[in-house]
Amino acid sequence: MRLTLRKIGNSLGVIIPKAALEAWGLTEGDHLQLSASGIAPGPTLSSHEALDELKRRLAAAVVESISPARIRAHSLANLHRWKQSGAWVSAYDEWKRILEVADDGALFAVMLGRDARATRLRQSAPYVGLLPREVVRKLNEEATG
Repeated sequence: MRLTLRKIGNSLGVIIPKAALEAWGLTEGDHLQLSASGIAPGPTLSSHEALDELKRRLAAAVVESISPARIRAHSLANLHRWKQSGAWVSAYDEWKRILEVADDGALFAVMLGRDARATRLRQSAPYVGLLPREVVRKLNEEATG
């Protein structure tokens, strides 16, 4: 298929025909890969990667709307309650150390980071319950498309 470059604002772009997008299973907001050999659908996230990204987005929503002091207090209260009930995993020891030190940078690095440690710790996030249910529901719906 031949596509024509068109002026779009200060740039040039192409219009991808609907039939091609449907064949690729793409809709508005999805990504395409541009390489020297052409334009193609972007790599899709595995379900595990999608879950990791959802947990990062939930953490970002917490950071955007809740003060670090409140994140710490709520998280430490959750950890205390979980320890009392016998629901303890080793990640909670790491979280406890991070939360007990008043270093917002270290806290935000774990909540928002894309490194392996941050991703692993977000699987056992102690700041659950800080976001309104409708915010969590909206982020879950966005993640599942």
